[in-house]
Amino acid sequence: MNKFVTSIALIAAIASTAMSSARAQDGHDLATAIEHAQEDGHYPLLKPKNVDWSFAGPFGKYDKAQLQRGLKVFAEVCAACHSMDLVAFRTLEDLGYSEDQVKSFAANYEVEDGPNAEGEMFTRPAIPADHFPSPFPNAAAAAYANNGAAPPDLSLIAKARGVERGFPTFVFDIFTQYQEGGPDYLYSLLTGYQEPPEGYTVADGNYFNPYFVGGTSLAMAQPIDEGFVTYDDGTPETLDQYSKDVSAFLMWAAEPHLEDRKRLGFMVLIFLALFTGLMYLTKKAVFSKQPH
Repeated sequence: MNKFVTSIALIAAIASTAMSSARAQDGHDLATAIEHAQEDGHYPLLKPKNVDWSFAGPFGKYDKAQLQRGLKVFAEVCAACHSMDLVAFRTLEDLGYSEDQVKSFAANYEVEDGPNAEGEMFTRPAIPADHFPSPFPNAAAAAYANNGAAPPDLSLIAKARGVERGFPTFVFDIFTQYQEGGPDYLYSLLTGYQEPPEGYTVADGNYFNPYFVGGTSLAMAQPIDEGFVTYDDGTPETLDQYSKDVSAFLMWAAEPHLEDRKRLGFMVLIFLALFTGLMYLTKKAVFSKQPH
C-alpha cells in the first residue's frame, strides 16, 4: 500500500515538473521566436484569445439571440465568399425561426437543380431542404476571385480548427468545453488584423494577422469592421461583437446537437452514480450474510 501511494505521489510530482518545464519552454520558445523575427522577418504565431462562451462548460447552452445575430453576419458578410454546404436551411428553425421565416430566408439564395426535361441544368430559389450554396461555381473560380486562395467551406470550420491538449489538461477539457482553436480561433482571426511589425514584409495582395494558422499572412482581407451589419435588437455594432456572434454561429453550424449531447452525458453520469450506489448496497447486503 505504501509503495502504491509513493508511486502516485511520484507520478504527480513528475507531471507537475513536466508542466512547469513546458511552460518555461513555451516562454523560452516565444522569446526565441521574437528574436528570430527581428533577424529574418518572420513573426511568431499567437495563441487564440480566450472568450467566455455561453455554450462552454458541461451545462453550457447556445444563446439563440447571439446565433441569430451570427447568422445575420454570415449572410451579409461571410456568404459572399464562403459556402456552408453541410448546413441545411431547415435547421435554422433550431435558432428560433418559424417555418415561414426559414422559407423566406432560403428564397434569398439560388441553387442549381436539374436536369430539366431538355437535359439542362437550371437555377431556382432555394427551399428549406436545400443547403447553403457556394457563391462560386467551382473551386477554381473561387481561387481566381480571391488572390489564388479558394475560401474554405465553413460548415465544420469551428471544429476543424479545434486543438486537443495533452495530459493532464485534456481531463479538465472534458468538463470545461475547452475550445482553443475553435470559436476562440475564429474570433481571434477576425479581430487580429493589424499592420505588420517593422521589418516584416507581407506579399502583395496578402494581409498580416498573427493568429492565422497558415503563417500570419493570408489572402483574405479583413472581412468586417465597425458598423458593417445592422442589428435589430440594439446590440452594439462593433467588430468585437460581430466576431463573437459569427464565431458562436459557426460553432452551432459545426455542432448543432451540442446541448443534446451534454444533456445525455449528464443523464448518463446520474445513472452511473445511482448504479454504483445500488451495486455497493447490494454487495454490502450480500457479504453481510456471509459467515464470519
